Amino acid sequence: MATAFCSLHQGSSLKKLQYYNVRQSYATRSYPGARTSNVSKKSLMCCCTAQNFVCGIRISRLEFKKGIQCWRAFSGSIANYADNAHEGESGEDVPQATLIWRAVKLPIYSVALVPLTVGGAAAYLETGIFSARRYFLLLVSSILIITWLNLSNDVYDFDTGADKNKKESVVNLVGSRSVAFIAAYSSLLLGFVGLAWTSMGEGNVPAILFLACAILCGYVYQCPPFRLSYQGLGEPLCFAAFGPFATTAFYSILGSTSEMRILPLTGAILSASLLVGFTTTLILFCSHFHQVEEDKAVGKFSPLVRLGTERGSGVVKVAVAMLYSLLFAFGLSRTLPLACILLCSLTLPVGKLVVGFVEENYKDKGKIFMAKYFCVRLHALFGAALASGLVAARAFQGYFS
Repeated sequence: MATAFCSLHQGSSLKKLQYYNVRQSYATRSYPGARTSNVSKKSLMCCCTAQNFVCGIRISRLEFKKGIQCWRAFSGSIANYADNAHEGESGEDVPQATLIWRAVKLPIYSVALVPLTVGGAAAYLETGIFSARRYFLLLVSSILIITWLNLSNDVYDFDTGADKNKKESVVNLVGSRSVAFIAAYSSLLLGFVGLAWTSMGEGNVPAILFLACAILCGYVYQCPPFRLSYQGLGEPLCFAAFGPFATTAFYSILGSTSEMRILPLTGAILSASLLVGFTTTLILFCSHFHQVEEDKAVGKFSPLVRLGTERGSGVVKVAVAMLYSLLFAFGLSRTLPLACILLCSLTLPVGKLVVGFVEENYKDKGKIFMAKYFCVRLHALFGAALASGLVAARAFQGYFS
């Protein structure tokens, strides 16, 4: 960058030098003993002006070329940086900061935000009320539950050897299984207390039972003695936990009032919860692409271990097609408001991006690592569009009914 910067300023210096030479030439020609006529002076001035103009054009073109070269060099550097930053676990020298970022898994916490927001939007559609206090209490509690899921997953995968070569595993980074284990179950305890306190405070027993079922799905997914994810049952459990259980529970809690403690389960919340479960499950499915060999070695028979990555890429294509097919089916049956169909349709390019990325890179272990983050993007945008559509349907009942 410093070289490019200096090159651009060399153009400015060259321009000054050319201008100085023109001035000197004009002074020499215009005053040879003060005998030159006024007409000659004007002619020389016009010639010098024209020459200066031509020089300026040449210099500007030179500077433009140098600018293009600098931009190309800069773009190449950015591309190389992006490739290195997005390189999967196969990379040998991954920076510590990158490993910490992957271990934190901040984008994955959208799986806590989306069910809550969609459930709250469905409750607003039904009742016209929204409690910010309850929403943020549930959000903090949900984040703690997701923290438990992430940490305990690293702990138990460390025990089985599935994360032996996983550099961003929390256990490998911290260097202590006990610390990760204690942090995981402390998060679970605090999160469950927060969910139970909010639910019981509203007198909503069914909601806390739904949330308990969601947490139970997470436990049997990865914790001993069950470890159902090793039998390829992780995706159905994920669908149930984040879709029907969590989304409908949040809907019930956020929509409850003193007059109506328990909201009826409408077609809107049931169909919305299915779509949320669908996009969440897609994240889990795509997170296995880059670790098929490691999973197979420790006897973890995820769907991708059974199918292979090539057929798995076909499953992703079918899943995205089914997601939008369900969306339009719910719209045609009037189960979901028209606003939801219109807004969620805007995320079609993101769905196409997920499919294209997986089809192009399913053989490349380094690049396919990013597939789950493309799915997170689809999950978050689709969820935001779905929630916005539910709110808009209530706000503009005369237009979206």
